[in-house]
Amino acid sequence: MTVKTHTWISLWFILTTPVILWDVGYCFMRPRSMEGGDLHWIWAPGYTIYQNVDLVYGIPSLERGDGFTNAQSFMNVVETLLNVLYVYTAHVSEWPPAPLIGFVAAAMTFSKTLLYWLQEYYCNYCAIGHNSWDMLIKYWIIPNGLWLVFPALVVAQLGKDLAESLHVAHKASVKSASGKSG
Repeated sequence: MTVKTHTWISLWFILTTPVILWDVGYCFMRPRSMEGGDLHWIWAPGYTIYQNVDLVYGIPSLERGDGFTNAQSFMNVVETLLNVLYVYTAHVSEWPPAPLIGFVAAAMTFSKTLLYWLQEYYCNYCAIGHNSWDMLIKYWIIPNGLWLVFPALVVAQLGKDLAESLHVAHKASVKSASGKSG
């Protein structure tokens, strides 16, 4: 049985890998990656703005010793490894369970991002509430919203594909069992 693939899913996983690794690098290298740090040039100008828009990425979080930033970055590493594993198993080794890997990776990304948004809601927007709506929409809602929308679409598509595969396998199993008893 060949692996059913979707170009847009593979492209999402491939194109987001360097973005995620760039973000992980910024988080794990703080304070050196932050504005004023000797390595900030690698992340400028994007994180010069972002560390002031989302204080989870900024000085206040670092000074408090808040572990959420690096904890979510660690999860980003796991998700990215799964994304790359999906692309490899779907397109190179053509391993039939590959869609399950992609499904799990996208579900992790969606869940972690939703947690990130819910954290803001339940702390009364403690890390982003200081922004104007213009700044919030441009630098937080749209970019972070992509990490909800696309993983949700991946989960829906791969979930549908997995359900179809299970249905086909079940029908084959029933057919095989009825052929043996007859």
